[in-house]
Amino acid sequence: MIFNDMLKKKKTDNPETPEVDQENIDNNAVQPEEQAEVNTPSAEDVLKEELALANDKYLRLFAEFDNFRRRTRTEREEARKMEGKDVITALLPVLDDFERALKATENATDVTSVREGVMLIQNKLKNTLTQKGLVPMESIGSEFDADIHEAITNIPAPTEDMKGKVIDEMEKGYYLNDKVIRFAKVIVGA
Repeated sequence: MIFNDMLKKKKTDNPETPEVDQENIDNNAVQPEEQAEVNTPSAEDVLKEELALANDKYLRLFAEFDNFRRRTRTEREEARKMEGKDVITALLPVLDDFERALKATENATDVTSVREGVMLIQNKLKNTLTQKGLVPMESIGSEFDADIHEAITNIPAPTEDMKGKVIDEMEKGYYLNDKVIRFAKVIVGA
């Protein structure tokens, strides 16, 4: 006991030498490492953060694509609704002419003037459709071609050179911008 008292007295008497606690030295040495571990995220935390960023980016990209798809579908539907607008607008004057012709036939006594009026309307309609790219097929006298003709029937050819050729046309065929839009219904010589 006397020895302990002497040690305590010696420690308090000598203020120049600070009291050194061995446990504190060991704890202080561990603390910087613990702080480094606390400040540096683990590999698992880094991967979780990268996964969250990737998921967020994916969701945003998916939403943007979904909006693009919806917008494109709406624009296509609108375009389909309005795609025949030019042709219909061009045909409206012809429709007006037909209405005027019908009114004129109610009181008309001369058939030739009505016929001339109808022929004028027909020419106007043909010109309008030609401007839009419609071209009639010339089938009579040409070789039968299954790509553009539809054979209704075969009849005996009037001459030997008319065999396999179109003799008569029941319904005219048409091209629209160099593509067949209606096959010509024809009678073929056998």
